[in-house]
Amino acid sequence: MIFETKEELKQHTKAYEAAKALLYQLADDDFMIAYRGSEWLGLAPHIEEDVAFSSISQDTMGHAVMYYQLLEELGEGKADDISHLRNPVEYRNAIILEEKNGTGTYLEKPDYDWAFAVVRNLFYDYAKTIRLQSLKDSSYKPLAHIARRVIGEEYYHLMHWELWFKQLMQSTPEARQRMEAAIERVWDEFDGVLTLGPEGEAMNEYSLISSEQNLRDRWVEKVQHILSEVDYKIERKPGMKSGNGRMGEHTEDLNQALSILSEVYRTDPVTSW
Repeated sequence: MIFETKEELKQHTKAYEAAKALLYQLADDDFMIAYRGSEWLGLAPHIEEDVAFSSISQDTMGHAVMYYQLLEELGEGKADDISHLRNPVEYRNAIILEEKNGTGTYLEKPDYDWAFAVVRNLFYDYAKTIRLQSLKDSSYKPLAHIARRVIGEEYYHLMHWELWFKQLMQSTPEARQRMEAAIERVWDEFDGVLTLGPEGEAMNEYSLISSEQNLRDRWVEKVQHILSEVDYKIERKPGMKSGNGRMGEHTEDLNQALSILSEVYRTDPVTSW
């Protein structure tokens, strides 16, 4: 079954609800990791990285906007309202993407972990690329068109994080130790990114995206490959220790992120910013 337009999609209630659930996941995941990336502005290890990471975060926020606009077209409300005015329990991002970079804040005593940033972004961009490869053939054609536009940028994001990952894993003993700790931390939460939530079966049934198991298997294979290149191995499955963001379970870190992200917009939502 192919859905060329939103009108065709809306004629099939189950597919329509599954498509909206998928779009919320895609949008909220990009929205959160882009925000956490923006917190490194002026704090990255060197000035070239400052520019590069800012550019990547800006690209990623742009991807979130495209998904929010698709939700607007499907009748979910204005894209700006969807992104800024929902209650935290309504967000569907994975918990690992909302977690703070470290202690302190961007403006006061930031003690951020660069190893965590590198590992989180690399693992996420692997998952995102695999999803985009599937979404290129999505039965909902407006979503497939976006996937084809975004995947070209993802190629360069992945190259960037793979370079950082390999260099730090093969650097000093301290760098290696920090990276291994970051890998373990991200791994134990990353199934929150890989799950498609309660609507996952319907997403696959209507060919909106590949099955959750297929996407997970491809991600594990990809990550295990780069781990083997730096002589590191994880035997256990990726976990979801802090809860399932696809079901509205979140941490206080999401509240903190949203309070900052939405601070200006909430002062006057009817103004054009």
